[in-house]
Amino acid sequence: MPESATPIDTTALEAFLADELGTTVTSTEVLADGLNLVIAVETEQDRYVVRRPNKLRETSYINDLRTEYEVMERLRDTPVPAPTPVLFYEDDAILGDSFLVLTALDGDPVPLGSDLPNRFQNPSARRRVGETLIDSLTEIHAVETAPFEGVCDHLRPRDQVDRCIRHLEAATAATGHEIPGVWDVAAWLQDHAPETGETTLIHGDFRPGNVLFSGTDEPEITGVLDWETAMLGDPLVELGYLLLRWRDEGDPTPPLDDLAARYPDHDAIAHLRDVNENGLSPFTAEPGSPTRRELVARYEDRTGYAFENQRFYRALAPFMLVTVWEDLHRHRVEAGADSDWAPHIEHMTMLAEQVVDGSLGL
Repeated sequence: MPESATPIDTTALEAFLADELGTTVTSTEVLADGLNLVIAVETEQDRYVVRRPNKLRETSYINDLRTEYEVMERLRDTPVPAPTPVLFYEDDAILGDSFLVLTALDGDPVPLGSDLPNRFQNPSARRRVGETLIDSLTEIHAVETAPFEGVCDHLRPRDQVDRCIRHLEAATAATGHEIPGVWDVAAWLQDHAPETGETTLIHGDFRPGNVLFSGTDEPEITGVLDWETAMLGDPLVELGYLLLRWRDEGDPTPPLDDLAARYPDHDAIAHLRDVNENGLSPFTAEPGSPTRRELVARYEDRTGYAFENQRFYRALAPFMLVTVWEDLHRHRVEAGADSDWAPHIEHMTMLAEQVVDGSLGL
């Protein structure tokens, strides 16, 4: 369902696409209207997706629309199953801002907190989901980097930490949100950032919600979506980010009593208790799903990269999410709207603290 209830007038868009694509648009459907406006378009011949940014494009950790388009153009001749860019419209006359037109791909994403599609809710399919996610990630990290030089930012892990800190300082100054423990995590990350490492193409937000799964019995990845955070950098940052979604048997959970006391009667607390019990991606705690160690072993075998300094990479993942979520919280606060981001941000910080102190091990 779209995140916004505001109707989107697609009349001008349909006329534009009919003219540019040389076909008749038969239907349009708003799929989402949150961080990006996403519209599914069907024509007499093909299916497309229109993406228009709504928020955060001015931040340094999200690429401008032209860069996103150019990244996907350079993925055309690689094994990575990314959407093919069809049009880049750099004007606000049709949808109020620039937008991309991409080919539509088959398959289902698995958003944060969601279970797998019914047909994949069995041990064999859960294992296959974990394995294909790792295989797709290694495919991205094997792409030749030369075509992306000068298109994407090139950031070392320490650069990413410093960038997050700058954004978090600016966002919390605007919101007045004091996040318990977050600056201790930031200092630890600065002190433990590796100085050297491999450089590969990085998707930047590789997770089940940005991947399309297809197939009837055995899941296969048919698409990797949303290249708005692509960069060149240390691939182990991205492995750590994927592992954040995984829950292993016996994982400790952050205590929620203090959080519940700070946010009494807040709907988010019930949700966070569920996250504590089932993890960010509940299917990862179900029978058949690989453990974090099994995912790491598969990644290391396929790439030859050793997952050293794993606490740093695994702590950086929730810290990056804290940064993005605090920015979204800032948008709500500055707009004078209600925001339910604060308890989620503080809970994610507690996950980072558990990795830092070693209680949430690999």
